[in-house]
Amino acid sequence: MSSVKLDKKLADLSPKPLWNWFQQICDIPHPSKHEAKLKAHIQAWADNKGITCVEDNIGNLILRKPASQGMEDRKTVVIQAHLDMVPQANSDTPFNFETDAILPYVVEDTDTDGTTDEWVKATGTTLGSDNGIGMASALAVLEADDIAHPKLEVLLTVDEEAGMTGAFGLEAGTLEAEILINTDSEQEGEVYMGCAGGCDAQVTVPVEYQAAQAGLSYSLAISGLKGGHSGCNIHMGRGNAIKLLSRFAYGHHVELGLQLTSITGGTLRNAIPREAQMQFVIAEDKKADLEQALETFKAIIDKEYAIAEGGIELSLTPADAPEQVFTQAAQAKLLAFLHASPNGVTRMSDEIEGVTETSLNLGVLTITDTQAQALFLVRSLDDNARDGVVNSLAALAELTGAEFESNGAYPGWKPDNSSPVMAIVRDVYDGLYGHKPNIMVIHAGLECGLFKEPYPEMDMVSIGPTIRFPHSPDEKVNVRTVGLYWQLLLAVLENIPSRNS
Repeated sequence: MSSVKLDKKLADLSPKPLWNWFQQICDIPHPSKHEAKLKAHIQAWADNKGITCVEDNIGNLILRKPASQGMEDRKTVVIQAHLDMVPQANSDTPFNFETDAILPYVVEDTDTDGTTDEWVKATGTTLGSDNGIGMASALAVLEADDIAHPKLEVLLTVDEEAGMTGAFGLEAGTLEAEILINTDSEQEGEVYMGCAGGCDAQVTVPVEYQAAQAGLSYSLAISGLKGGHSGCNIHMGRGNAIKLLSRFAYGHHVELGLQLTSITGGTLRNAIPREAQMQFVIAEDKKADLEQALETFKAIIDKEYAIAEGGIELSLTPADAPEQVFTQAAQAKLLAFLHASPNGVTRMSDEIEGVTETSLNLGVLTITDTQAQALFLVRSLDDNARDGVVNSLAALAELTGAEFESNGAYPGWKPDNSSPVMAIVRDVYDGLYGHKPNIMVIHAGLECGLFKEPYPEMDMVSIGPTIRFPHSPDEKVNVRTVGLYWQLLLAVLENIPSRNS
């Protein structure tokens, strides 16, 4: 069935303390690198409530609350979330993520397994339930006076989505806790005890221009793809708009005599690109051949992506005549690089069935007067495999005369089967719901791997509600599972053992 919008507001949903905080989070712009307004709101609230709140040298917030009565002897716990959200909007939704509030609404919708439930979505943009729900839960625990809990720290990191800046900058000695509960997982019923590491890679292809020959000028856009999280959704076989458009251009630029002046796509290296565009000139007598080539290509990709996508659009529109186009040599090198660049899953895990081990995402392609720049995010559960993919991009760049740079490498979070907090979460979940959760490793960059550097002895686990299609305007969070996640979080806090156990 299709989505049915319900006459409900977030204030009507349960648990109310969590949803009230999530509404506040939606009201305050907080894309990556622009979290200052939200931080100021939280700091003012904490000051009013008498809750200790400090900002560390990198910009993370650390809030502290004493243990509730009778819980003073329990181990200290830090609940962790990130402050920022991924800013993605549909092309037909005018939106400024630095000034505009997210507009959430409640729908009745069908999940991937065919079940129908209530979900929260946003109007034409990402919702920010990644990781706004986790942040809201942490703040709601701090605000409550009727929740049993040990001494608490809440760590809210900055710039997680755009570079893990807050996690990289967290210093040893900042936290007192012995146990960390990360709230950035996206599937209720699964408890995460490991995650992929990652690395950013940038390839810069030099471009040169020449005077455009006379002909017809066009803009070709590909849109309608689902996009999504470059870790959680990469195994689903969704189309990458940059790769698809460059595939068409590479396959036809010689026979059609395409004179490219631009090819761009994507907005974030950790989101699968949903849209891409190119501008070009062709000879007038090639118009019919171009239209036939596009018709054939559309039929091919519709068949290839009938299950994974289903709504791909190709749009050819007249454009203003450019003064300059790429030289044929520069065009050939750029299209060869884009078409040959690896993308998607490169290896599934041999140890954990159904989990991606290594992948990469060509997330952003931009053009300037002198160069084309392609941004990749490589992920892997194995740091050596991650480095192998990074080196393959370096080798491809070398072959095509491009410049290569990698930075921001961060380690994965190695699973610990003997983790005490994982056992607590597992057993508490079983006691609440009558069955054990799945103990999983996630192919996404949770910050836990970085936290292990300054806090190697800290015991960590990650939980969360069910979120679908994060990092895209299709993002939605399941209302029922938010309630289950909240109940689990409170029960885990109540069952934290004493320091002497």
